Amino acid sequence: MTVTHAAPSSPRGEDVPIVAVRDVHVVYKSRLGGMFSAQRVRAVDGVSFEIRRGETLGIVGESGCGKSTTARVLTGLEEPTSGQVFFRGEPVTRRTAADRKRFGRVVSVVFQDPATALNARMLVRDTLRDPLDVHRVGTPAQRAARVKDLVAMVGLPPSALEALPSQLSGGQRQRVAIARALALEPEIVVADEPTSALDVSVRAQILNLLMDLKNQLGLSMVFISHDIQTVRYISDRIVVMNAGRIVEEGTPEQIFEQAQDPYTRTLMGAAPSLLHPAR
Repeated sequence: MTVTHAAPSSPRGEDVPIVAVRDVHVVYKSRLGGMFSAQRVRAVDGVSFEIRRGETLGIVGESGCGKSTTARVLTGLEEPTSGQVFFRGEPVTRRTAADRKRFGRVVSVVFQDPATALNARMLVRDTLRDPLDVHRVGTPAQRAARVKDLVAMVGLPPSALEALPSQLSGGQRQRVAIARALALEPEIVVADEPTSALDVSVRAQILNLLMDLKNQLGLSMVFISHDIQTVRYISDRIVVMNAGRIVEEGTPEQIFEQAQDPYTRTLMGAAPSLLHPAR
């Protein structure tokens, strides 16, 4: 069942959030229950937030807190048990195939592990061209030119186009994944733990690339991580999740200087970062 909430309203159209999540719940049935009474697990429990143009929203919490499930709902990869997702004030939770295709041009995803996110048998050129072909963007010549622009945009040499993922380093593969996410010129990029599978030496490079692309292209971004210091470094606003709920929300300064929830303070004490936290 989907609970219908009033769409976000504003006196000025430009003030309407690009995406708004309203009272989203995701409940799973667990095999841990008895034969006739399956246990219900609340992966996401009443989550609400907004994302505005050019803003980076950081979602932070330990494994199992519901942040990645929230991201899957946001991107249309999973239906909520109840609640709504709005795009520019219009509800989009129950999506047809056409809706998903249209929404896929607006919201793109960068997954945690590029080694599994990329097709091992496809050249980088074909990987980047595939979304352009699926959405029939431009002419064949325009698609080929776009692919060349994308590898340059993420700091890869033209020779990378003829490589397989196995021939690239972890950092290079993640750059390809980022380029693919940008292929359709989305308005929002959801980055789900995009640096956790990388060597420490390249994490800062990928974070700086994401920040540069966000500023250059005017993107909105949702950055998901268990490392609150990394989230502090890249985010304009932070949402702290615990046990499926948002327990704290604010600017990095508010979170780090005036944290109210004990869980937030625990995260800050348990997550040292190699990145300088100053903005």
